[in-house]
Amino acid sequence: MSKKNSNVILKSGFKNSKELSKIYSTFKKKISLLKKKSILIAVSGGPDSLALAALSKAYSYEKECKIYYVLIDHNLRKNSSKESRSVKLLLKKYKIDLKILKNKKLITKNIQSNARGIRYDLLISFCKKRKIKTILTAHNLEDQVETFFIRLSRGSGLQGLSSMKQVNKINGNINLVRPLLDIKKTKLIRISKMIFGKYFKDPTNKDKKYLRTRIRNLKKSLENSGINYDQIFRSINNLASSRDTLDFYFSKIYKETIKKRKNKIFIDIKNFNSFNQELKIRIFSQSIVDVTKAYYPPRSKKIINLINQIKVKKIGKFTLGGCFILKEKNQIILQK
Repeated sequence: MSKKNSNVILKSGFKNSKELSKIYSTFKKKISLLKKKSILIAVSGGPDSLALAALSKAYSYEKECKIYYVLIDHNLRKNSSKESRSVKLLLKKYKIDLKILKNKKLITKNIQSNARGIRYDLLISFCKKRKIKTILTAHNLEDQVETFFIRLSRGSGLQGLSSMKQVNKINGNINLVRPLLDIKKTKLIRISKMIFGKYFKDPTNKDKKYLRTRIRNLKKSLENSGINYDQIFRSINNLASSRDTLDFYFSKIYKETIKKRKNKIFIDIKNFNSFNQELKIRIFSQSIVDVTKAYYPPRSKKIINLINQIKVKKIGKFTLGGCFILKEKNQIILQK
């Protein structure tokens, strides 16, 4: 499709397609509810993020909103800089100004996890400099189901199996929004091809050393066995509903259990010991996130080990998830 025709589609809100117009209409409602004057769009060059870029560009024609498009070059592959520039040149044709932020840290282990951490650090830093309060990512229905299976394989409980939330707070005051969680990848591919004529493939998505890739490759086998992603997605939403209800009550317990002073959190040991294991894990998870401003808390297994150590020692010093933890006679203190 020509650039001119693509711009016409964007300005019309995808009215040439009933299905895509419906997707855009839902997207527009979600973004309008945020009531933000500036938004950052996380771009990678894949079909999902290019579809998000297209939907956001269409939104900018209707609403007064400053939209920043940012790509993180993780610097993990030899041609990553060249690939990033190719994405920038493609988007430039459609009057989308893509900013490229290059990672300068060496990543040698836990590649996907560390790359994700660096990615969010760079995006948050960009947001703080420009007073942006909202980041949009292109996580979709398949990503949600894959996350469910990854956490299932790790023995996660309700919190983990509920998978990704549509809106998360990161670094205290920035909203991480995933407006495409209920959209299938095939539809996002269609949007990318319709508007940009192409998208870029990340070779690591086929690398079987990553658990997510191995799980992705199970999709056809599962569907042939009568287990489809739509059914799993409905189950995830049901779990998320239960999680949200429990979160409401947990937030009350958390506020009554901990005290914040400056950059420290204090937990009363007598109070803490009165709770069951699940609540103890939740209290530590939330405390560590609040202190460190981390995107994810440490895994439950590590928190359980910490709880067991604290139980044994009357007085002690511990570290977990970038947090320094001190157990005194009557309280536990967490600080960065």
